[in-house]
Amino acid sequence: MFPVSPEKARVLAETMRRLGVREDDLDEQFVRSGGAGGQNVNKVSTCVVLRHRPSGIVVRCQRERSQALNRFFARRLLLEKLEARERGVAETAARERARIRRQKRRRSRRAKEKVLAGKRAVSEKKAARRSPAIEE
Repeated sequence: MFPVSPEKARVLAETMRRLGVREDDLDEQFVRSGGAGGQNVNKVSTCVVLRHRPSGIVVRCQRERSQALNRFFARRLLLEKLEARERGVAETAARERARIRRQKRRRSRRAKEKVLAGKRAVSEKKAARRSPAIEE
């Protein structure tokens, strides 16, 4: 289907199956690319615009001069975006759990000593600012 190694095509198909993305859910358009590529990009519609109907994600790929390669890369990019969206919820929850765990964790002896040393330094600085006590 794509001009890549059978292994890469198999991995792509496997990822699509795992994420529940079907070829029927994809709208594919071909438009003219811009940039380097000379006469080829000016005459041939090598840029691929891929839209996943259920999620509404749109991906545009004009990385290569070949339309077939751009189709492959567009699918890969779309799957990465879908995975990132899926992971986003899990990552947010994991980040929150890690933050709470850090807050509850006890400080090491060295960290406590550093905090106390800082407090002592501030205390001494303030003591030096005080006016001298009047002796009777």
